[in-house]
Amino acid sequence: MSQTRRPSERRKPLPPLDYLLAFEAAAEHESFASAARQINISETAISRKVRLLEQHFGLPFFARGHRSIELTPHGREFLSRIAPALEMLRDAADDALKTSKKRPVVLAATNSVASLWLTPRLHEFRQANKHLSIMLVASDNDEECLADTVDLAILRGDGTWKGFDSHLVFGETIFPVCSPDFLQQNPEVAQIDNLAGAPLIEVSSSHTEWMNWQAWLERMGAPARRLERPALFNTYPLSIYAAVDGVGVALGWGHLVDQLINSGKLVRPLGAAQVRTEFGYYLLTPQNHPAFPSRTEVADWLKAVSAARVRYGDQ
Repeated sequence: MSQTRRPSERRKPLPPLDYLLAFEAAAEHESFASAARQINISETAISRKVRLLEQHFGLPFFARGHRSIELTPHGREFLSRIAPALEMLRDAADDALKTSKKRPVVLAATNSVASLWLTPRLHEFRQANKHLSIMLVASDNDEECLADTVDLAILRGDGTWKGFDSHLVFGETIFPVCSPDFLQQNPEVAQIDNLAGAPLIEVSSSHTEWMNWQAWLERMGAPARRLERPALFNTYPLSIYAAVDGVGVALGWGHLVDQLINSGKLVRPLGAAQVRTEFGYYLLTPQNHPAFPSRTEVADWLKAVSAARVRYGDQ
């Protein structure tokens, strides 16, 4: 009765996959030049990889002439054994790619970014990328946006998140906005000194670093005055929708309200007056998540959209 060997004793070291692919291409064409064109590397690289493969096994796989190569019996035998295995690898890779493209890319963002910046742009994305699916998660809780189940996130900050690569989507530029009808009925809000006494819209947010009206007016050097009782909302999108409906003047974060301004639903009563902070909104990619094609495509789309954005000030 033969003694069963441990797995470590049965296995022989495998050569690198690129050596095998170079050999397969060279064997198929019996030409290093043709193999190089097929794989899109140099003929020298093909020859070197095949030579290293032969050295790995200590067998000649090709008989080399002055300007030709020919498979040896060892080479033909080796090709017959590895060709089906390589084809199985290609089939498995194709199936994995198809599966990854069917899997939705989980994209998390704050409620403001999700409703005011992302959602209006998703239709265009879906039309151009019908093979991809996005699951949009909206939350003002950073921990939820950075959960392990999330593939990409857009958050406000200084660009530094441990364990994540960051890419600036847009900077933070803040200015007053209101509806055209409100401005027509309340022309005094076109003067900064009158804003403190005007109907203002404020966000009562747990994100205390968000700029409020008092802080904005101070940054602009407006006279210190007690604000009239503002209309309070617990989320930023609600405050912007209230401004569209003519409730009062809200603080507009430039790239969250740009489409509403472009469509004429909102106007800037103070013109170019604005405050720019040191913060911005960043696209975050987890460093410990393996990349997959659909995530890369969504990330590239987001970067392209941000690169084509309307610019405020010196952004």
